[in-house]
Amino acid sequence: MPSALPLAIIQFETPPEAVIDRVGEQQHWFVAALGLQPGEYVVIRPDLGEALPDACSVAAAVLSGSWAMVTDHAEWSERSAAWIRSAVEQGLPLLGVCYGHQLMAYALGGRVDDNPRGWERGLQQLEMNACSASDPLLSQLPTHFSAWLSHRQSVLQPPPGAQVLAASAQDDCQIIRYTPQALSVQFHPEFTGTIMTACLQSSQNSEISSLMAHQQEPATPLQLLQTFWHQHRQASKLA
Repeated sequence: MPSALPLAIIQFETPPEAVIDRVGEQQHWFVAALGLQPGEYVVIRPDLGEALPDACSVAAAVLSGSWAMVTDHAEWSERSAAWIRSAVEQGLPLLGVCYGHQLMAYALGGRVDDNPRGWERGLQQLEMNACSASDPLLSQLPTHFSAWLSHRQSVLQPPPGAQVLAASAQDDCQIIRYTPQALSVQFHPEFTGTIMTACLQSSQNSEISSLMAHQQEPATPLQLLQTFWHQHRQASKLA
């Protein structure tokens, strides 16, 4: 059987130094969450001017979170948005996370801006709608689950033709399906409580004690991430 193509981890900038010192960078979180070994993934940093991958060179791509804002329209972000449009047209499997979620929605015609309901932080409850029951990535997951979140901006209007599949009390667009190969989530399936705590502490959040009290690691978001990679890794082996 031919070897699988690697997963592309598209990392958008880096966390604050205090976060890096404690828990590393976005790429490390995805590698740990997926149990990836050297050779099974490549890391691309558009913010450093690195070229985004050809669709035929990787099995799939995850687009990371960031401390940047989509509405800043940084050059690397706009270049990444153009790549997203091309990758979707070519059928490359994509999973956007937090900033990656917002950037995918923006790139494909949606609207992103500050959430009028304010910041959404910590472990929050999400509910999937009836359409999720027929989604190839979500159909085996529970309709109610908790997930780690930390964001000020949100997808306020999904792209034309996109299907919203989940919401929380503060955000109506927690999961968006764009095409059979492209999906994005506002929450962080790669996070652990340790990563969430480091991020909250770096922002000197006064609510950290209440946000992190008696929290258990959520299993469903990690299952979603792992299933995404398993499905598309297997598909690349068969191609």
